[in-house]
Amino acid sequence: MSIHFKECFEHKVMRDTVHGYIHVNYQLIWDLINAPEFQRLRRIHQLGGTSMVYHTAEHSRFSHSLGVYEVVRQMIEKVSGLGDVLSEYERVSLLCAGLLHDIGHGPYSHAFEAVTDVNHETFTDRIILEDTHINRILTAVDAQLPQVVSDIIAHRHERALLTQIISSQLDADRMDYLLRDSYFTGVSYGEFDLQRILRTMIVVDDRIVMKESGIHAVEDYIMARYQMYWQVYLHPTSRSFEGILLSIFNRMKDLTLEDSDAMDCVSFFKPFVREGSISLQSHYELDESTCISGFMTLTKSDDAILRDLASRLLNRVLFQYVDFESDEQLQKIENAVNTAGYDTNYYVVKDFTTQTLYQTPYEQNVDSEIYVSIDGKLVELSQASSIVRGFVMGEAKEDRKVFYPKEIRYE
Repeated sequence: MSIHFKECFEHKVMRDTVHGYIHVNYQLIWDLINAPEFQRLRRIHQLGGTSMVYHTAEHSRFSHSLGVYEVVRQMIEKVSGLGDVLSEYERVSLLCAGLLHDIGHGPYSHAFEAVTDVNHETFTDRIILEDTHINRILTAVDAQLPQVVSDIIAHRHERALLTQIISSQLDADRMDYLLRDSYFTGVSYGEFDLQRILRTMIVVDDRIVMKESGIHAVEDYIMARYQMYWQVYLHPTSRSFEGILLSIFNRMKDLTLEDSDAMDCVSFFKPFVREGSISLQSHYELDESTCISGFMTLTKSDDAILRDLASRLLNRVLFQYVDFESDEQLQKIENAVNTAGYDTNYYVVKDFTTQTLYQTPYEQNVDSEIYVSIDGKLVELSQASSIVRGFVMGEAKEDRKVFYPKEIRYE
C-alpha cells in the first residue's frame, strides 16, 4: 500500500524503567498515545490486586502498552531479516497493534473480565473499529488501517507472521510484561535476556524462529513465565482481593434485579451490573479511580453486605484461603460461614486455576508454537529442548482454593 506515514517533527523519547527509552518516530503513534482512550490506561493497574501482595506493583497498562510497542519496534529493527520482509505499512500496523493491544482493559485488568463476562479483547476490537478518538486517528491516515490493526491483534490477519509478533508463545506482549512485572514487584522470577532472544531470532518461511544458539535464552524466558504465574500472578492474596471484587459486583447485580434503582448512588456501575450491552462511553468512564470512589460510597450503603465487602476491599481485610480438598470440606466451610451470619453466595469463593508452561502444536488451535532452526530444519521447541520437553510431558499444575472470611473457623 502506498500510504505516506508522517514522521514526528522531532524524534520523541520517553524514559522507561525496562527498556531505557521508548522511541517514537511516527506522528501517528504519538497521536495514538495522546488519545483519551489510551491515556485512560494510566488509570488501570497492570496487575489488578497484586499490589495487595507486592506493594510496589503500582504500574499501569499505559506503561506496559508503551513497552510492548517498544519491543515490537526493536524486533523490527533487530530480528534478522524481519525488516526486509515487512512493508512500511505492515511495520506501522504492527507498531499500532503493539501499542493498542490492551486498550480494552477494564479496572483491575483481568479481574474485571469475570465481573462483566466480556473479554477485554472484545472491547479492544470495538475501540479500534467503532467511533472513537483511536478510530478517527487511524482512519485519518488510511480508511483500512483500523481493520488491519484489529485483525492483527485478534488473530484474523491473513499473514500469521504479524500476529505472531503481537500474540504467540514468544511475543512482544509477554516479553515486556514479564520484565516489567518482575521489576515492579521487586522479584527476580521474571528476568530473562531480552536482547539475546531478539538477536537470535530469524525469519524462516515467513515466521519468526530461533537459532539453535538461542535455545537457552528461550528456556530462561519460559521458566520466567512459569515462576511469575505461580509466585506473582496467581498469588492467593491477589486472588482473594479479586474474589471480593467479584462478590461486590455480584451483590450489586442481585440488588439491581430486585430494584432497578438500587444502585443509583453509584450510577457509573449500573451498565456493568445489569443485562444488556455496555457502551464504549460507559467503558471509558469506568477506571480504577471511579471504582475506588464508588467503593467508598458503598461503605455507607443501606445494604449491609455491600457495606462490609466494600470496606474489606478498601482496607485490605481480605478473605483467608485453604486448599480445596473435597466437597465435604467445602460444605463444612459453607456451614460455618452461614452459622456466623454471612451469606455464602458472597462470602465463600471457589477459585480453581491451571497453568501450562508451554503448549505443543497438538494442544492448541493457534499457530503460535516456538520453532528452532537446527541444521537448516525447523524443530518444535519441546523436541529441541530437554527442559521444555520435561514440562510438556509432565502434568499441568493445578491450584484449587476456597476463600472465606478470616474470622470463620470450621472443624
